[in-house]
Amino acid sequence: SCLCGSAPCLLCGCCPSAKNSTISRLLFTIFLFLGTLVSIIMIIPGVEKELHKLPGFCEGSGSVLGVQTSVDCSSFLGHKAVYRMGFAMAAFFCLFAVLMVCVRSSKDPRAALQNGFWFFKFLLLVGITVGAFYIPDGTFTSVWFYFGVVGSFLFILIQLVLLIDLAHSWSQRWLRHADEGSARGWYAALCTVTFIFYAASIAAVVLLYVYYTKPKGCTEGKAFISINLILCLIVSVVSILPKIQEAQPHSGLLQASLITLYTIYVTWSALANVPTQHCNPTLLLRNSTGSATATEPLTTWWDAPGIAGLVIFILCTLFISLRSSDHPQVNKLMLTEESGAGSGAGPGGAEEGGERRAYDNEQDGVSYNYTFFHLCLLLAALYIMMTLTNWYRPDESLQVLRSPWTAVWVKICSSWAGLLLYLWTLVAPLVLPDRDFS
Repeated sequence: SCLCGSAPCLLCGCCPSAKNSTISRLLFTIFLFLGTLVSIIMIIPGVEKELHKLPGFCEGSGSVLGVQTSVDCSSFLGHKAVYRMGFAMAAFFCLFAVLMVCVRSSKDPRAALQNGFWFFKFLLLVGITVGAFYIPDGTFTSVWFYFGVVGSFLFILIQLVLLIDLAHSWSQRWLRHADEGSARGWYAALCTVTFIFYAASIAAVVLLYVYYTKPKGCTEGKAFISINLILCLIVSVVSILPKIQEAQPHSGLLQASLITLYTIYVTWSALANVPTQHCNPTLLLRNSTGSATATEPLTTWWDAPGIAGLVIFILCTLFISLRSSDHPQVNKLMLTEESGAGSGAGPGGAEEGGERRAYDNEQDGVSYNYTFFHLCLLLAALYIMMTLTNWYRPDESLQVLRSPWTAVWVKICSSWAGLLLYLWTLVAPLVLPDRDFS
């Protein structure tokens, strides 16, 4: 049963009864986290030096399209390992995204593949990972970099959707509590959190100007910080305009402050990829011998923007796996039912003979779109791959690992897209008065 049965058997009676759909999503997310943990271990400098001992990992490294090159197999082994682990996880979730197309309920035979066979799924992921390490270097790293850039951009947009939804739900819940009683305390908490978010944003902007700009030069950094600061001020003012408040009674500065803080984080992450040492004190340049030309410790991922990105990645993937939104529009966008489409067995039928187990809640219809869920995890795998490698890539000589301007522009454009998306959630009821945005 634990090898071929449904996900709930893995609870082993230790957890309370739960929905089959929730446990399946959680276990797929655990697979993603396991791959992430392996990637983190492989990029640790002490482990990275030993990766050349892996059988087959270095085979084919000396040729590009059949032409012998001077590429040293010891060049950026941790970077290569993370790329291959990211490829394996992306291939695994892509396979399940294709297999689960148009699954409507748990009565579909393919639903058993989604909710069961976990031991064999683990073997499949291990097999794909082992095969990925036999991929010759050649142009794989250069080409896969662009796949990672596109996937990361899309996942950042998903993060922004979830963040906007979280901010709206947070504000509505606290305002509801204020209406029910002890309004002064809830409004004080609302104002305090909003003040903390704006204070942290202002402090971060000041630090960005201090560390990532210079009186002479660094024009791009100054422009990025200033533009995003102005855009954040605009959305903050718009969120409290009388007409916006009339159309969106629950909109306010709490949502705007949270979006502002996240935008400043994305701006910081972008500036950390500026490939100019003069304007980027956290820049790392590594050559094929593994020496560092910067003053920072020799790592390819252990920096503050990477750690923050890793934490946000964990929270967002758990958010995708465990929660349906309070807003029907977000559920429609994320292809998730408001409270689970299928009724199946209810909680009362979740226990037989006193045993704790998960129950099938998707007999009448799936509670989430299987294919879209796997596509989200695929994008998450690409995002964490780029985060752990700091969006760096080898240059044309394949001897130096550099941060390209591509990473900077992708992150900055994603911050602009997020602000425009939030602005649209504010003005949409005015632009489209005939639609229901409740």
